[in-house]
Amino acid sequence: MLEIGSLVDGKYKILNKIGQGGMSVVYLAMNERANKQWAIKEVRKDGVQNFEVVKQGLIVETDLLKKLDHPNLPSIIDVIDGDGSFLIVMDYIEGRHLESVIREYGAQDQADVIEWAKQLCDVLSYLHSRKPPIIYRDMKPSNVMLRPDGKVMLIDFGTAREFKESSVADTTCLGTQGYAAPEQYGGHGQTDARTDIYCLGATLYHLLTGHNPSEPPYEMYPIRYWNPDLSSGLEEIILKCTQKNPDDRYQSCGELLYALEHYNELDSEYKRKQNLKWRSFLATASLTVLAGAGAIGFKIAENSVKASTYEAYVSEAENLATTNPGQCMEYYKNAITLSPGSGEAYEGLLNFFLWQNNESGNDGSGQVVCVFSDEEEQRIRKVLGITGNSRRSNEDYLKVNGEAYDKFAYDLGIAYFYSYNGTGNKAASKKWLEIASEAAPTEQLNEKNISRAKNLYKIASYYESLSMRNQAGDSMVSYSDYWLDLVNMVESDVENGESNVNTLLVYKELVAQIASKAAEFKSAGITDKQMNTQLENAYERISSMEIVTGTANADYEQEMKDSLLENIAQAQITVQATYNTSNIEGTTGQGGVESGTDTAAD
Repeated sequence: MLEIGSLVDGKYKILNKIGQGGMSVVYLAMNERANKQWAIKEVRKDGVQNFEVVKQGLIVETDLLKKLDHPNLPSIIDVIDGDGSFLIVMDYIEGRHLESVIREYGAQDQADVIEWAKQLCDVLSYLHSRKPPIIYRDMKPSNVMLRPDGKVMLIDFGTAREFKESSVADTTCLGTQGYAAPEQYGGHGQTDARTDIYCLGATLYHLLTGHNPSEPPYEMYPIRYWNPDLSSGLEEIILKCTQKNPDDRYQSCGELLYALEHYNELDSEYKRKQNLKWRSFLATASLTVLAGAGAIGFKIAENSVKASTYEAYVSEAENLATTNPGQCMEYYKNAITLSPGSGEAYEGLLNFFLWQNNESGNDGSGQVVCVFSDEEEQRIRKVLGITGNSRRSNEDYLKVNGEAYDKFAYDLGIAYFYSYNGTGNKAASKKWLEIASEAAPTEQLNEKNISRAKNLYKIASYYESLSMRNQAGDSMVSYSDYWLDLVNMVESDVENGESNVNTLLVYKELVAQIASKAAEFKSAGITDKQMNTQLENAYERISSMEIVTGTANADYEQEMKDSLLENIAQAQITVQATYNTSNIEGTTGQGGVESGTDTAAD
């Protein structure tokens, strides 16, 4: 065991023991150099059977966590493999396990549980969106930490696995009895995202009722059996989560998240009132349809009314984009609910989020600012995850309409790449740009668009590896290839005659990368002449760009143009400084390439 006050690996001072399990002891430690506290999990060789097997499992767990980045997940800082022990240094999470909260206070407040459930849905959705998807498999109160600020953290990835499409069933049955889904016990197929939905449902049951499903009576009754004051809508959600057949559960965490946010709409009294309103509407609508149907038939007339209503929703949403944003969004969502396989409403909603909903800047100028915010991104994800009675998501319906889906994937990928929170999220853009890059040309998505998607997908793929190093400490990225792809991305957009906004965005990306990666490009043999050539071309193209006053994006384009011209000047200074150092020292770039020698695309 680690001694209190001892120094581990020359930098982690052990402060005290904060937890102990069957195989491990957890300590609070201080990195005195960084003045930051960490948690250290110790597994000793003399404390467990089959130490090497356990150690390999821990290595798998840490390797898995190192790939992840989410605010509700702990980060692995260091792994120390000693002769007699295996140490994992990770984020210290201040707070309590939800299991201890239940043990002390009993059943938890419904509003709190719903909030925790939403956070857990979000982190599970993140895990399921990895390639390949990560299935957690052991959701339970003891694996959820409640921080003082009300946020929850998902811990202990010892049973998590990567989903394998080729597998028929899991090779190992893992999980906690009572919380584990039937398929975790073998013979029911392999675990997938719906397995985690079952485990989450069982966890919510425990939190809401105070009754542990792994203890007698070993059965989950409807939650209002224990407390009649609980929501009937929430009861319905948990019952659906914990169906034995995975096909009868929510099919994605996005779908479950939407249900949790609208649980009150599932309450029996709410549905009774809505049914009365709906019957009244149907009575009126039926008379209208029958009056105009004639020999064509009721079904055709019904479809006609549906199409007209869809168009009316979209049109009205467009009209209200600047005057009533809230109602605008509702009309778009109504249109999607009515016809989830049609693309116009998705495109309209995304365009609204990117432009019309960002009219007022922080300075109160009222200028349009193209920012794809966290809130807007979450709303898009929720819309894609909404399901009807068929339990298919809206995204599933849209996929059937291949052309519309490919176009939406392209636009959403571009939004993530450039506009997410104002700076872009390349990792999130990859999925959608890959879909667009593999599409066949159509009127909605032409060859130029597809070529652009391919270029941007390449750039987005680099971002995952830019900070990664191999065991020798060398970069995992070929910066010479990265440079060529950046240049190709710019030349392709310029050649294809992209709009002012697109041209500005693509040059913004190039200039930012030159400014931040000049030293790495230099080491890869890219010369100052090559970088300056690109910067000069950018300056010439942008300075001569004509901004048409009075257009919707004119102010945004002008502001971006002015800012980019300043950034180009700063990038030129950075390049000069990078290569001046080399000239003074009389050194050359990697492979003996001297400054000013052309080896790659100018």
